[in-house]
Amino acid sequence: MTFSIVARCERTGQFGMAVSSSSPAVASRCAFARAGVGVVATQNITDPRLGPAGLDLLERGATAAECRDILVRGNAFAAFRQLVVLDRTGGTALWAGEQVLGCHAEIAGTNVAAAGNMLASVDVPALMKDAFNASSSSLDLAERLILAMEAGLAAGGEAGPVHSAGLIVVEEQSWPLVDLRVDWSNAPLTDLRSLWTLWQPQMRDYVTRGLNPLSAPSYGVPGDR
Repeated sequence: MTFSIVARCERTGQFGMAVSSSSPAVASRCAFARAGVGVVATQNITDPRLGPAGLDLLERGATAAECRDILVRGNAFAAFRQLVVLDRTGGTALWAGEQVLGCHAEIAGTNVAAAGNMLASVDVPALMKDAFNASSSSLDLAERLILAMEAGLAAGGEAGPVHSAGLIVVEEQSWPLVDLRVDWSNAPLTDLRSLWTLWQPQMRDYVTRGLNPLSAPSYGVPGDR
């Protein structure tokens, strides 16, 4: 029911994930990232507890593979889970239990990994990874993730129509630099791109507002100064 990609930007140190699914509000259950630590994608028949638990393991120094192994050993229903883990060095690790739904595939690489279940084709994750690696490293990580998702959708994506999508990117602060979600739509990746186009020019201004409101710009909202 889901296809996703996780990645690390060597240029900026950002970590991020993009995901889409036929079910509503996919990012709220599946996408977990922490600045300076890494990313955990938990999908298929999702256990959202695995995201924070995995990030805690990575923060304590576990590698992606060690994190994956601990999560799998400790989960009574690991056979139903699909996991993608990315650590602070760009190492990646994958898991797909024997009860993962439909056509599924996973692919790992340095600084990037992709996975999906109930896919139109087993080639979808590899094509997403290739699209990410083919994109310019000068682009924002969020843009590169969306390009990869668009490539996955063009390759068939999920076997049925998708209805939700999400994008998260973390950098230096304890809150995300980018956290955009389309919780129900007939074209969620198109809508996600529109949200990113709106957010990108002002995303760092909202970081400034958090850190130093005296130097933050105004956007002319009623009551804003």
